[in-house]
Amino acid sequence: MKRKINILSAVIIALLLIFTIGYPFPSIAADIEINYANYSPATTFPATQMERWKAEMEKRTNGKVRVNTFPGGTLLATKTMYDGIAHGIADIGCLCMAYQPGRFLVTNGLGLPLGISNAKEGSKILWDAWKKFQPKEFEKVKVLTMFTSAPTNLMSTFPIRTIEDIKSVSLRASGGAALILDSWGANAVGMPMPATVEALQKGIVKGLYSSLEVMKDLKFAETCKYVTLTNTVVYPFAVIMNKKKWSALPDDIKKIVEDLSIEQVEWIGDYMDGHVIESIEWAQKEENVEVINLTSEQRASWNAKLEPLKEKWVNDVNEAGLPGEKMLHELQEIVKKNTAM
Repeated sequence: MKRKINILSAVIIALLLIFTIGYPFPSIAADIEINYANYSPATTFPATQMERWKAEMEKRTNGKVRVNTFPGGTLLATKTMYDGIAHGIADIGCLCMAYQPGRFLVTNGLGLPLGISNAKEGSKILWDAWKKFQPKEFEKVKVLTMFTSAPTNLMSTFPIRTIEDIKSVSLRASGGAALILDSWGANAVGMPMPATVEALQKGIVKGLYSSLEVMKDLKFAETCKYVTLTNTVVYPFAVIMNKKKWSALPDDIKKIVEDLSIEQVEWIGDYMDGHVIESIEWAQKEENVEVINLTSEQRASWNAKLEPLKEKWVNDVNEAGLPGEKMLHELQEIVKKNTAM
């Protein structure tokens, strides 16, 4: 009898093991999954704001929403981001409009020399401009938020102390920043930011024109031992969502997303400005980078060469069937409102 009981017990245990292995207990799943694509590497500020948005969404929805993030172009690349989101390849994407200046004409007005001195100002100005103009360039997607980089500055392998030092020098830049380099007589070279590391090492370019957080985030301080402060323009970014995915969200989730819009604008501005300061201090301390300040006379001279860029933007906007001069004036008013605080 005892032997029969032992055999029966063994059979029951074996059946339980088979049942458990074959039919695992269900895990607690989110009600909604969102795939968020980003062209930017995980160490950079566009990806940092993406991860912050993910954390806030999951926390504020008590786990009802799960956000899967895909940095570094693993799901969508820079120039396929807008169309990829519009067609549902990903639900949300982060887009830098400066990389497609002709397509995003209105919002690339932030790439003009408007006197924006930091990322917090720039981000608020871009968001207000978006709400003011509602450009058709975003009509196929839902805009969740917008923000800008900190102002662009020169990073180089040799000291640039005067405008003559930049003549015919090959420097990496894109969008409005490339037009600025051309106006100063430099040779603007377009290439992805990660490819710039190797281009610097091989001497293909002698530096780059971008916001200064990359000195630390992408380790440009290892090759670019000089920074010349111009603080000229900012790069505009947008976070966009597939319209069908947006429409399918419950109203309470939509409200949380909408509430995060202006919050992200302000958060990324504060983060970016603080991170730039941190990156420059790190570059000076760890890599002995020299920071070169232009005199007020030099700055005025450099800026004077950029005035034709505003005229070009006005003409391009007019050709697109929009009131270019009026829009430039309104954009400048938005800048005044956000820089007078």
